[in-house]
Amino acid sequence: MTWLASWDVGAAGRDGYTHMLSGHPDWKHSLVDFDTLNAIIAPEAEAMGLALVRVAFFGGESDPTLQVMAERPETRQLTIDDCADLSRRISDRLDALEEAGKDPIDAAYRLEVSSPGIDRPLTRRADFADWAGHEAKIALKEKRDGRQRFNGELIGIDGDVVTISDKEGVEHKLPFDAIDTAKLVLTDKLIAATVPLSIEGADEMEEEGQD
Repeated sequence: MTWLASWDVGAAGRDGYTHMLSGHPDWKHSLVDFDTLNAIIAPEAEAMGLALVRVAFFGGESDPTLQVMAERPETRQLTIDDCADLSRRISDRLDALEEAGKDPIDAAYRLEVSSPGIDRPLTRRADFADWAGHEAKIALKEKRDGRQRFNGELIGIDGDVVTISDKEGVEHKLPFDAIDTAKLVLTDKLIAATVPLSIEGADEMEEEGQD
């Protein structure tokens, strides 16, 4: 299970917690300075003892969403209270920057904070080591040896080279910097290896969303 907290940010103000589906816009880089965003958001997560997993922009141009994924290192997940608290910290920080004329996002947008979920994205070098032995899907930025997508067992990472073994047992060595997206595949083995997520605070979140 993945908990999610979301705010509308910008001229429209905040409408509270919502659930959302997202897509991937080609125009995101014209609106967002991701290096700046990471520098802003990472300290807020770290102050709560969390690790930042991913910062991404999703949705259509008329309804953009800033997605922040984070986790507790000891559980690899977040509780619903973690999501709500981190969402408020980030929102307050971005509000302060906007008031100072230093907003890193040139548009009204929705802030979404969530845990990675079981079939999580693999975004950091450490992820490819920590989740070795599990099934994964990897897509490259460009074709390599005639292929752009690789599915199979994640062997691990050595320096900057990720190794994945396909269904035929052939190992493919892929440069970390060549990877566009990577994620785990939901399997019984992965479910068994995932720490159960606490539902503490779920009732309070539901009541707040209904106000």
